[in-house]
Amino acid sequence: MKYLLDTHVVLWIAENSPLLTDRAKTAVLDDSVEKYVSVASAWEVAIKLGTRKLYLDGGLSEFFRMIDDNGFLALPVEREHLQRVTRLPPHHKDPFDRLLVASAIAENMTLLTADENIPMYDVTCLW
Repeated sequence: MKYLLDTHVVLWIAENSPLLTDRAKTAVLDDSVEKYVSVASAWEVAIKLGTRKLYLDGGLSEFFRMIDDNGFLALPVEREHLQRVTRLPPHHKDPFDRLLVASAIAENMTLLTADENIPMYDVTCLW
């Protein structure tokens, strides 16, 4: 099994947020599954840091440290992911979430997300 973590999940894991469900925590702690973070999530964090919608002590380097310290793997954005974005129905306007959905579908991954709009897509989710 392979999980793709939504951006907020990475941030919540790092701060041990009470917003994480038990199912999400169990999935993240399961050493038998691969856990990925999309490069798109790092891009989203970089933009939010630059516009001051997000603050991380240590900036983007801190986000990369969170990924590395938790043993998450980086998922690059591939052409197929972008092609799938063009075919997604308009359930969600956030371009980063749309790219995560398309990437999870293309890579046959389960998307770990608290976003209530994501299950409207034909993607496997866990929360």
